[in-house]
Amino acid sequence: MGSAERTRPGLLGIDAGTSGCKIAVFSYAGEMLASAYRAYDAAGGDAGRAELDAAAVWEAIYEALGEVTALAPGVAIKALSVSSLGEAVVPVTAARQILGPSILNFDARGAQFLAPLAGVLPAERLYGINGNTLGNHYSLTKLKWLQRHQPALYERTYKFLPWGAFIAFMLGGEAAVDYSLANRTLLFDLRAETWSDQLLEDVGLDGGKLPRTVPAGTVIGRVAAPVAAELGWSQDVAIVAGAHDQCANALGCGVIEAGSAVYGMGTFHCITPVFERQPAPQLMMAQGLNTEHHAVPDRYVSFIYNQGGSLVKWFRQTFAAAEYEAAVAAGKDIYPALLAEMPAEPSRVLVLPHFTTTGPPEFIADSAGVIAGLRLHTTRGDILKGIIEGAAYYLKEVVDDLPAAGIEIADYRAAGGGSRSDTWVQTCADIFGQAITRPVITEAGALGAAIVAGVGSGVFNSYAEGVGQMVKLECTFAPDPRRHEQYQNRYEDYRQMWPLLGDYLRSLGG
Repeated sequence: MGSAERTRPGLLGIDAGTSGCKIAVFSYAGEMLASAYRAYDAAGGDAGRAELDAAAVWEAIYEALGEVTALAPGVAIKALSVSSLGEAVVPVTAARQILGPSILNFDARGAQFLAPLAGVLPAERLYGINGNTLGNHYSLTKLKWLQRHQPALYERTYKFLPWGAFIAFMLGGEAAVDYSLANRTLLFDLRAETWSDQLLEDVGLDGGKLPRTVPAGTVIGRVAAPVAAELGWSQDVAIVAGAHDQCANALGCGVIEAGSAVYGMGTFHCITPVFERQPAPQLMMAQGLNTEHHAVPDRYVSFIYNQGGSLVKWFRQTFAAAEYEAAVAAGKDIYPALLAEMPAEPSRVLVLPHFTTTGPPEFIADSAGVIAGLRLHTTRGDILKGIIEGAAYYLKEVVDDLPAAGIEIADYRAAGGGSRSDTWVQTCADIFGQAITRPVITEAGALGAAIVAGVGSGVFNSYAEGVGQMVKLECTFAPDPRRHEQYQNRYEDYRQMWPLLGDYLRSLGG
């Protein structure tokens, strides 16, 4: 269908993650008009390698763009933007040729550079510039690895583009990246809002191989004519610089003011609080917390996280493998049935969620987890609820210390696949003793990207207006006072586990 036949205006959001990409078209009122999803797999290998085939992923994204366009035949796309995973970058030429795979954040390559980098990047100085502490999951060490081990590719590369910038570039935009994704490289100056010449000099990397930094919501080009023609779009579709996925999730939940936070319940359980001023580095470093630009001007976010969703997936694969396969074959979601098995009261099982690398404050990578309190009458529902509770307890430990850094959370918004479960959200509300509100659209990344597109293209005068128009709230889960008291007691039991068992668990997990 040609663009002349498209009369209803829409905004397109692309949400690109590590394992798949969701693309959705929204009306200006926030109605999802069409969506498409493509899954893809990270490639592994020896020596802890983990990477995405950038060419294959781009092909999948382009196919999804065609599908979503076909599903919304009357919609004229006004603008688009991208929410994406952080840290990983794609090497490209100026002619938009992909030069190689994208090394993911959990890829072990680059770890050899941590010790020498620590010698030239003292922790407090690095945090004072960038708002993060040194780690192998950032782009910096991966770029050093490419520079050392693949010098020809490094020299040939025009730009190393974070994924949001890469997708925009392939669609016809300029090589530009927003502040939040730039921050995930570890080379960005948080205050100057540009690449840090000092950091680049210290680590010996070429800043000319990095894209231009811009605020989220900046128009960075128009969709290329061949792309527009193939998709049946107008040649005037604006490409707007997007944001890191957690920032886009926050925007898609309406979390734009200080005192509010996203409670993400996906593969990563992630609490993303919003604040107006950069806290003192020492206070944030003590909790292992980063500081990053929000998509919204003059707002900042941080990330409190663990891989709680991965533990739930492990439970599914371990305790319900046959049922899961049957559900997949039947086209059904197994989680409602599994969650229905959980007890109404707090589980008598305590779970220390150190099955994989944990998040702040300690980023423990060499431990093992614990399922404690097993009895002959323990059910798998008890274990599942213990896993969900343990992941929440882990987050609560950090949240309880946030006021010391000047960060308060008075309002939570739920997001991610787990948030579709009333039981799951209610359990978290009871543990935290605070209400959690669930938006109508819980997969908030694509919606957040669409709001950015709307602001950048002038559909909305501000992010507040965009959120007011597009984010709809479904219901609020208030904490049950009796259960909150029960959970406080269980939480204190949980807090004793790591001090008592940490050394032993490290001997098992190392």
